[in-house]
Amino acid sequence: MQRRHFLTSSTAAAAVLALPSVRAQTTGRLTPLKFTLDFRVTGQTSPFFLAQNKGYYRDEGLDVSIDVGAGSVASITRIASGVYQMGLGDISSLIEFQATNPPLVQAVYQYYNRAPFAIIGRKDRGITTDFASLRGKRIAAAAVESTRRAWPMVANRLRQGPDLFQWVTTDFSARDNVMVRGDVDGATYFHDSAVSLFARMNPQELSVLRYTDAGVNLYGNAILASNAMVTQQPQVVAAFLRASNRAILETLSDPLPAIAATKAREPIIDERLELERWKLTAQYVAAPDTRSHGLGDVRKYTLEQQMDQVVEVFGLKTRPSVEAVFNRAMLPAAAERRVNA
Repeated sequence: MQRRHFLTSSTAAAAVLALPSVRAQTTGRLTPLKFTLDFRVTGQTSPFFLAQNKGYYRDEGLDVSIDVGAGSVASITRIASGVYQMGLGDISSLIEFQATNPPLVQAVYQYYNRAPFAIIGRKDRGITTDFASLRGKRIAAAAVESTRRAWPMVANRLRQGPDLFQWVTTDFSARDNVMVRGDVDGATYFHDSAVSLFARMNPQELSVLRYTDAGVNLYGNAILASNAMVTQQPQVVAAFLRASNRAILETLSDPLPAIAATKAREPIIDERLELERWKLTAQYVAAPDTRSHGLGDVRKYTLEQQMDQVVEVFGLKTRPSVEAVFNRAMLPAAAERRVNA
C-alpha cells in the first residue's frame, strides 16, 4: 500500500499544480514565506538567491526572505516550531527527527541528489583514494556533523571497523587550519565546502575520499516544508518549488548570474571561490539519477536503504515511513525538472 501511494503520488502532484496560483488567490498581494538555509551564504545555495534576485518568487506571488542557518538540525527545529515555513536540511537528520518526534516537517524537493560527504586527506601522510589508507590516521571533524556521523555507514559497507582511524574533534572554523599545519592527517568535509582548503593547499597534495566512491548512496540536503504548509497551503509550497527549480536549472546551465546574485546578498564573498564551490555542488545536485527522474525527486528504494542505515547507525527505536519523510506531490512537472545532458 505504501509503495502504491508513493508511486502514484504524481496524481496528487497534478491536483496540487491545478490549484489556483498564489497570486490569484491573494488578488495581487504577495504571500510572505520565511526560508532558512542550513548554513551561511555561499555558492552552494546560489540558485535561491538567483530566484530572489530575478524576481522568480515574486512572479509566483511570493515574498520570500532567506536567512542563514546553523546546521540541518537547527533548520528542522526552526520549521517544526513554525518560525520558518520552509528551509534546507539534511534528509538523514530529518529521518532521525521523525523517528523521535511527530511528523512536523517533510522533504518536498531533493536538492543534493547525493550527499557531498568526503574525507580529505594529505598525501604526504600516506592517504590515497583507498579508504584503507586511513587506518591509524588522525581525522579532524566537528563534534556533531553529518559527515562524521555517517562514517559508520561507510565502514559497514567496506567491512571495516568504525574505529579504522582516530577522530580529532575540532570546530568547523579551525578545520582548514589544522589541515594546513599538519596537526591532523585528514578531515571531514562537504566536498564543495573544501574549496576553502583547496585555496590554501595545492589540491594535488590532497586525496578526496568521497562516500559515494565507497558505494554509500545517501541523499543529502533537501528543501523542507512544515506539515502545516503542506496540508494547508500546498499551492504556496508548489510555487516556491517552481521558482527554485527554474533557478537551479539556470544555474546548472550558467552559474555566473547566480554567483553575482549571491554576491549582491553577501558582498564579502569571493566570487571566484564561490564559482569553484558551485562547480562541485553541481555534481551532487545533478547526480546521475537525475537524468532519469529529473531534479528534486528520489528513488524509493534508495531512500528506503538510507532510512535502514540511519535507523541502524543512529540506534533509532522506530523507522518513519518513506511517505512521511519525502512528499513529492508538490514537485514541478517532470518535464520542467529535466537536466540537459
